[in-house]
Amino acid sequence: MTGAGVERVRVALLGCGSVGGQVAAALAPGSAGVAELSARAGTAIELVGVAVRDAAAPREGVDPALLTTDARGLVARADVVVELIGGLEPARTLLLAAFAHGASAVTGNKALLAAHGRELHAAAHAAGVDLYFEAAVAGAIPIIRPLRESLAGDRVERVLGIVNGTTNFVLDEMDVRGASFDDAVARAQQLGYAEADPTADVDGWDAAAKAAILATLAFHTPVSIDDVHREGIRGVSAEDVASAREAGAVVKLLAVAERTTGVDDAGRLFEGVQARVHPVLLSREHPLASVRGAYNAVFVEAAGAGDLMFYGQGAGGRPTASAVLGDLVTLARHRQDGSQGPRVLGHADLPVLPTDAVRTRYQVRLVVADRPGVLAAVAQVFAAHGVSIETVRQRPAAGAAAGEGGAASLVVVTHTAADAALAGCVADLSELDAVASVASVLRVEGDS
Repeated sequence: MTGAGVERVRVALLGCGSVGGQVAAALAPGSAGVAELSARAGTAIELVGVAVRDAAAPREGVDPALLTTDARGLVARADVVVELIGGLEPARTLLLAAFAHGASAVTGNKALLAAHGRELHAAAHAAGVDLYFEAAVAGAIPIIRPLRESLAGDRVERVLGIVNGTTNFVLDEMDVRGASFDDAVARAQQLGYAEADPTADVDGWDAAAKAAILATLAFHTPVSIDDVHREGIRGVSAEDVASAREAGAVVKLLAVAERTTGVDDAGRLFEGVQARVHPVLLSREHPLASVRGAYNAVFVEAAGAGDLMFYGQGAGGRPTASAVLGDLVTLARHRQDGSQGPRVLGHADLPVLPTDAVRTRYQVRLVVADRPGVLAAVAQVFAAHGVSIETVRQRPAAGAAAGEGGAASLVVVTHTAADAALAGCVADLSELDAVASVASVLRVEGDS
């Protein structure tokens, strides 16, 4: 780390997309913006180059003289590298090169951190430099710094997050407008909230990467995306959303990271961590239920601080650039005074427990024959697997008129049960003659 009193901090920007373009504009040489940021940092911040794939392509607000296709050469002459190119490579190699020659880094690359976070944090620490990544989770919402610093003296028990704006918008459209899944996705694409290929969002990959990062910070335990159980929202139907509304709940895609307990071969309890992403039935009384549209929110449950909620814009060029620039100013201050930020520690190194050990409540929606004895047969299957039923609701299945027999929709909400027990229960329900289909299974959060 450079000693105190540096005259300037040279910044290399890798990538000039929606976020990178906003960062480049804020750091434009001679602009009022970079002058203000420099004043806050206590030293001059100088953008020395912007690495792009095509330096000839016009980019509004960016001096063409700053553009280069030589990313490695640009990294070699920087004090701080801002990585916004995304993906695993060459981002990983470029950040390791930056650390090797003494540069700190800012990144918004959730996929990279979820896959190679342990390696990158270790390399930064070994080099005596910083790796900051507020923009990697929930855009402009400050959640990384509170987990990393503000709650360092507390014990975080659980983190629940709406961390993908696309899926939140889709589910909100289904709830408020009664839209189908396909129509809601199409509207999200029309408004620019969803990509032409929405797979990373609707199948939960984006949220899973963020869940890994949140779990790593909250529990001081390295968690990778491979440790995160992932379910997307493609299977959520308009009937699921309508059923949730009847129960005073809403369907949300949540990233969940929590401390939990496992049992070893000798029957002894031990503490572990679970991280998962899936749709949930969430009580409308829970603070996260009111998060609308493409907004994000993270709800933290801590032993000392209690319940905390962080809410705001989770995506977009300007909001995400705000988080990047905040990290950049912090690293420039560190460069100026010769200091270093807190490490991301994995000292707890708790085991990451499998999903079948998860204990939660469930809503199971069945399409069944509308005849006497069906409920008793269904209840017997739940009992056989040790899953206690809390409530049952029945109504005609979609397209069936009340009182005419045929098919009925049976909605069963359970008490807390193990995921493995519920999975066995669902498998046996599917084999019942009276059950036409297990239409959906949703975990329940809150008091719905």
